[in-house]
Amino acid sequence: MSNKTEQEKGVAAHRKLDNIQLYINGEFVDGQAGETFENINPFTNEVTNYVAEGRKEDMQEAIYAAQKAFRKGPWGKMKVKDRMEYIHRLADLIDEEVDEIAVMESLDTGLPIHQTRKMVSRAAENFRFYSRMVQSKLHGESYPVDDEFINYTVYKPLGPVGLITPWNAPFMLETWKVAPALATGNTVILKPAELSPLTANKLAELADKAEMPPGVFNVVHGFGETAGAELVSNPIVEAISFTGETVTGSTIIKNAADSLKKTSMELGGKSPLIVFDDADFERALDAAVWGIFSFNGERCTANSRVFVHKNIKDDFVKALRERVTKVKIGDPMDSSTQLGPLIHREHYDKVTGYIELAKEEGCEVVQGTVPEEVSAGNFVPATLLLNAKNNMRVSQEEIFGPVMSVIEFESEEEVIEAANDVKYGLAGYVWTNDIKKGHRVANAVEAGMIWINAQNVRDLRTPFGGMKGSGIGREGGHYAFEFYTEPKIIHVAMGDHYIPQFGK
Repeated sequence: MSNKTEQEKGVAAHRKLDNIQLYINGEFVDGQAGETFENINPFTNEVTNYVAEGRKEDMQEAIYAAQKAFRKGPWGKMKVKDRMEYIHRLADLIDEEVDEIAVMESLDTGLPIHQTRKMVSRAAENFRFYSRMVQSKLHGESYPVDDEFINYTVYKPLGPVGLITPWNAPFMLETWKVAPALATGNTVILKPAELSPLTANKLAELADKAEMPPGVFNVVHGFGETAGAELVSNPIVEAISFTGETVTGSTIIKNAADSLKKTSMELGGKSPLIVFDDADFERALDAAVWGIFSFNGERCTANSRVFVHKNIKDDFVKALRERVTKVKIGDPMDSSTQLGPLIHREHYDKVTGYIELAKEEGCEVVQGTVPEEVSAGNFVPATLLLNAKNNMRVSQEEIFGPVMSVIEFESEEEVIEAANDVKYGLAGYVWTNDIKKGHRVANAVEAGMIWINAQNVRDLRTPFGGMKGSGIGREGGHYAFEFYTEPKIIHVAMGDHYIPQFGK
């Protein structure tokens, strides 16, 4: 019996959607070169629709529009309460269309509908949260100096900012960046991933419906070399916030350097999940399975390296073997599906290539099976790499798929050293009922975020970001203000203080 809603059935039956244009200066337009590219459904590998390809000249138009809206338009001079009305209007419009956006997200990415619905429902809160934060937390400090001076700080928006977002969980990650950028008074040029354009276009439609002033929010679809490069290098753009893989992030930083613009990088991960022999076995098992096989394994914080204490390794591996064969693979539009297809055939080839490499490196590969009726999709079943060693390529390099390396350890010191022996440092997870040990290990693991006896639960107030090859800077909470605003100190003399009289 199908678990699909009537709306899901309707969209699933008609997988071709309207073609997508660019959104520049408050208008939906074609690219000036007149070119388009295909948007492929990862479940069927058929064309969903065609997307206008923005190039350098289109990106320049969007940048100029954002500059004008900030310098000469109402946005840069608008009172906070008036700006927040637009922010809340956009949040309300997202709430009204959660189901439609969730379906689009699943069509575009292959993520199961029950997961995209949860992510999309959080997107509206991104806007409301930053509206509250700006009105309650974005304030300066005063520094009085006796009765001579009062010095105070104010926080000013940067101006036009470029946001480059990835193809995994695109709508949530787009709103996560757009919300603080707009709420703090900046104008935005969004360059979404070319593999997942549907919900970025929907966000443009909602911004248009919210009657955002022209140029405040712009969306330019296209490729990194022909659209993204101009956004990064153009001196009018004051900052670039990027989420994606590490090599691209490094290239962006280099290309942004000439114009001395701010950069924020949320990059790749190879996050450890450490299970000690005194852990709550079943909860640790649940967390390990969910943490790598949800989101189709295409998650930067996924626990792709699972370190299991020698005393419980055999039992834990036995339980993992049972779980991977039962992870439900199927149509992402089916609410019972737990693991959908990977985003694109090229990415499928990359992930399956790593699985073949694991065999060459000496791992035992344990997988579920892909049902014949969904074989047209880019499905990689839940996969365990048993007998893995931390120095193997499959344990060192980001695979970004539903693939878990299982590594044995014996001592606390040994597992800390192994967890840190990798170029990444985004997230980590520690499972133990010895809370002192939990704190010790959490403090010793080189990662920007650590969860103790918990799965990947996010709090918008807290910083999100990594160390080492996993990024620079932090998103979330008031930490976003450090990126999207500049502090200005204003010195005011309270009297006629002494000034040296040179040349008098």
